[in-house]
Amino acid sequence: MPDRRADLRSRQIHALVLPVTVVLVAPFLLVTSFNPFRLEVSLPLPLLQIFLGGLIVLFGLALLVQTIRLFGQVGQGTLAPWDPPRRLVVQGVYRHVRNPMISGVLFMLLGEAVGLGSPVLLAWFALFLLLNLVYIKLLEEPMLVRRFGQEYIEYRANVPMWFPRLKPWEPGSA
Repeated sequence: MPDRRADLRSRQIHALVLPVTVVLVAPFLLVTSFNPFRLEVSLPLPLLQIFLGGLIVLFGLALLVQTIRLFGQVGQGTLAPWDPPRRLVVQGVYRHVRNPMISGVLFMLLGEAVGLGSPVLLAWFALFLLLNLVYIKLLEEPMLVRRFGQEYIEYRANVPMWFPRLKPWEPGSA
C-alpha cells in the first residue's frame, strides 16, 4: 500500500507542472515582458489591492489543493490530462460545481491581476477562461462521457459547470 501512495504522490507532483506554468511562469513572463529586472505594476490603492488580490489567490489555492487531493484519494489520478482520475470524483466541492479545479486556477489568476493591478494579467485571466470554456465543452466533457458513461451524464445534468449549487448534489438523487 505505501508504494501505491508514493506512486500517486509522485504522479501528482509531476502533474503540478500545469498549474505552476499557468499561475506562476506565464504571469511572471507577461508582467515582466520577459525582463525580470523590469517589474512594473500599476497600483492605485496598493495595500488594499495587494490584500484583496492575496485573499483571492489564497481562496483559489485552497480550492486547487482540495480538488487535487480529491483527484488523488477518490479518483486515483491527477489533474494532468495524461494521468486522469480512474474514478469519477463526486465528493466534496465537486458536489456543488463540476469544474472547481479550473475555478481555483482562475481565482488565483484573478487575484494576481487584482493584487498587481495588471491589465496584462487580467487579459491572461480572460484568455485562460475562454480557452477552458471551449476546451471543456468540446473536448473534456465528451471524453468524460466516454470514460464514465451514464454516471457522468447524470452528474453533468445535476451539477452546474461554473456557478455552484448551494445544496450539494447527492448521486442517485433526482
